[in-house]
Amino acid sequence: MSPQRPVVNQQFESNVPGLFIVGDLAGAPVVKIAMEQGHRVAARIASLPDARSSLADSFDLLVIGAGAAGLNAALTAQERGLRVLVVEQGKLANTIEDFPEGKWIYAEPDSRAVEGKLWLEGAAKEELLERWSEAVSDSNLNLRTGEAVIGVKRRTDAHFDVTTSGGLYRARRVILATGQRGNPRRLVVPGEDRSNVYHRLYSPKLYQEQNILVVGGGNSAVEAALALCAQNYVTLSYRGKEFTRLFKENRRRLEEAERAGRLRVLRESVVESLAGPAAIRQGAQRLELAFDHAFVLIGAELPTRFLKSLGIRLENEWTGSPVLAVALTVATLTSLAKLQWLAVVACLAALALAGWRRNRYALLGLTFLVSYTIYGAKLGTGAEFWPYRGWGYEFFSFFDRPMAFWYTVSYTAVMTVFGIQAAKRWGWDRKDRFQAWRYASLIGFQWVFFFLIPEVLFQWAVKYEWVGRELAADPNFANNAWRSYGIVYAWPLFFYTFFGAPHQIWIVWGLLLSFVILPVLVLFHGKRYCSWICGCGGLAETLGDRWRHLAPKGHTAIQWEKMNAVVLGAAVVVTLLMVGQDVVRAFRTPAGVSIQWYRLVVDVWLVGIIPVALYPFFGGKIWCRYWCPLAKMMEIFSAWFTRFKASRFAIQANDKCIACGECTRYCQVGIDVMQFAMKQETLTNLNSSCIGCGICITVCPMDVLTFGRPQPSEALIQIQT
Repeated sequence: MSPQRPVVNQQFESNVPGLFIVGDLAGAPVVKIAMEQGHRVAARIASLPDARSSLADSFDLLVIGAGAAGLNAALTAQERGLRVLVVEQGKLANTIEDFPEGKWIYAEPDSRAVEGKLWLEGAAKEELLERWSEAVSDSNLNLRTGEAVIGVKRRTDAHFDVTTSGGLYRARRVILATGQRGNPRRLVVPGEDRSNVYHRLYSPKLYQEQNILVVGGGNSAVEAALALCAQNYVTLSYRGKEFTRLFKENRRRLEEAERAGRLRVLRESVVESLAGPAAIRQGAQRLELAFDHAFVLIGAELPTRFLKSLGIRLENEWTGSPVLAVALTVATLTSLAKLQWLAVVACLAALALAGWRRNRYALLGLTFLVSYTIYGAKLGTGAEFWPYRGWGYEFFSFFDRPMAFWYTVSYTAVMTVFGIQAAKRWGWDRKDRFQAWRYASLIGFQWVFFFLIPEVLFQWAVKYEWVGRELAADPNFANNAWRSYGIVYAWPLFFYTFFGAPHQIWIVWGLLLSFVILPVLVLFHGKRYCSWICGCGGLAETLGDRWRHLAPKGHTAIQWEKMNAVVLGAAVVVTLLMVGQDVVRAFRTPAGVSIQWYRLVVDVWLVGIIPVALYPFFGGKIWCRYWCPLAKMMEIFSAWFTRFKASRFAIQANDKCIACGECTRYCQVGIDVMQFAMKQETLTNLNSSCIGCGICITVCPMDVLTFGRPQPSEALIQIQT
């Protein structure tokens, strides 16, 4: 599961006006990007008309944290004439200071220039720290180390009071650049606070002929264990069965050290106490392990308590009263049933106000009302959902055009507006031609195949006999413009291609599209239909793009994807019943019942109401990922092609992964891409539900990922040799 981050706008300002967040807390994956954020935010603050405080005892800018982002921000602001103070609870560049001796600091990505006054080139940490210390000294930067921030309070005069262990400071604006590494995750077991238990390893060469316990299963823990085992007796305790989060080289070195007896590894083990000998439970066995030193290296945690004390919101926090939200939502629908418009407006205003006051359930109530209204009313007069039954469809029909037409117009407009925004975010701003073309494709297909052809051009083709006189005169073809959606929408997504008295041209094309063209497309491009062509996926990729990082991740979320196999099975059964009812009389009743329920459950609730309502909370791919039968069918095709070594679609990784997690964070279908990248394991539709959108490739700061062809596994290579 991707960690939560503080909510910031495009200028990195939090929900607290005047309080900015940069660096690791704001998702900067590498030093260069953290420096870039700090420089740009400080430059923007310095350009504001009220950048300078009117109070004599106030700083213009107070920076919390003296790392890459904080230092660069402070130096930029000071260079532009602001009075700046930097407070740091540890040392200058504390995170880098705590790296092991000689650790190499990379200046990636190479494609981006260094911004600001801090020096950055590929170098050992000692040289980098020396250069940064010189920059601070040469600039006479007001830096106070060893001062922990206790509280930050916004005053009524738009200034901040910042309380630290060294005193009280006042500032016009504040930049928070503390990062997360200074907040190590703890085991929370007895003895963890002993002086010989540490949460970082600074200098492995200080330890010789010692009994050492290392706890953790990530790269930091394994690298520490490998560094220490050369001159010590080291035991590595990990709660998991397999080391799934390791770089490929670290995995190789770990296995080699374990085979050679240089390192003892306790898998599926839990440390229960560090008081006295370490108490370690491994299955039903309880071990006692004497140790001279213990290193608990299990990652870092977001300083949630501190952030909340400052009033900073975190992503996707479920705050507020669900009871109030449900009551207001039901009251809105009840008022609509009685056509009490004043009450409707009042209830909606109350929901909006509650949402503005951070009641996330109220926001869900609003999005549910919107999606329920759209999809519940467009079913046709008399078929609408309560409370729109009998009047909703007509109410939303204008200028002699039915609601279905305006729905398509609105859908296309929304995809266009938000698609341009997404294309700018991922394509133009990053100079990524792949993403620019992808969004152009989505918008183009929506305009041509899902709007102009079914709503305009089909009628013209019939009227002016572009399709030929015979077809134009055939009412079974000419009066069914809605079937033209099947030109691109394949079965079983477009569910009605093969029944309801279709013209034979639609049957032939439907078979060709679904079982010839689509498999060939999948052979070369995997499931890219979802991210380049499909209108359903298009709405998720455009409107839903701003929430893509909220997509559910983890083992449980992936298990939920089995639901689309159930929907695919239902689609097959219903299709067979509908097609066969004219031949087998016994099919007629179950066919009628099954198609009615399929329309209600799948076409309305699972396609429209539920996923669209959940866009702002769980990302845009709810339908595509969990229920779309066509997505599952393409995944099956792609998996087959991969298994039989015919597929041309895969995402490959080189050995430059730094485990920043950006690829995983922005995957709309919840794949833990970082795990594939760290292990240099090829990602395909045999081991994931990847839709080929390429965002993971776009966001990677180290150029680790690329599209390619599936590669044979290491085991196969070893057998061949």
